[in-house]
Amino acid sequence: FPSQTVTGNFAKVIHGLNANQLTDQVIQRSKRMILDTIGVGLLGTSTEVFHKVAQYSKIYSSDLSSTIWGHLDFRLPPLYAAFVNGVAVHSMDFDDTWHPATHPSGAVLPALIALSEAFPQKKKISGLDLLLAFNVGIEVQGRLLHFSREARNIPRRY
Repeated sequence: FPSQTVTGNFAKVIHGLNANQLTDQVIQRSKRMILDTIGVGLLGTSTEVFHKVAQYSKIYSSDLSSTIWGHLDFRLPPLYAAFVNGVAVHSMDFDDTWHPATHPSGAVLPALIALSEAFPQKKKISGLDLLLAFNVGIEVQGRLLHFSREARNIPRRY
């Protein structure tokens, strides 16, 4: 009988990761993915669905706020900023994909940027820490989908 659950073991591995484990190749690919995601997100701010979710989200307010991409005067609580920016990234379906079928950066990057903006100035994270969090987020998403029975054979189902 295993002494630890799969979830507990997975969490322990993730918690033990640090920026020193990022290879040069991973850093370069991550930077390219981030730049691509921001570019696609900025393009997505011109879509109808972006305007609808942005308009809807204006009803929420908070002392903490994060920027809506391409609209520096429009700020929302981090949860809603991540949602609106994530919609912008995926709205034209140009964001990156991975197997099993998922769009990793569009889910991970908007959340990371929104949270990092909400940190107090004295607790800002470094660029390397952001790259680590980005890679951990993508890895977690990919592994959860890999382990999911519902994610199997998604391309065949559609």
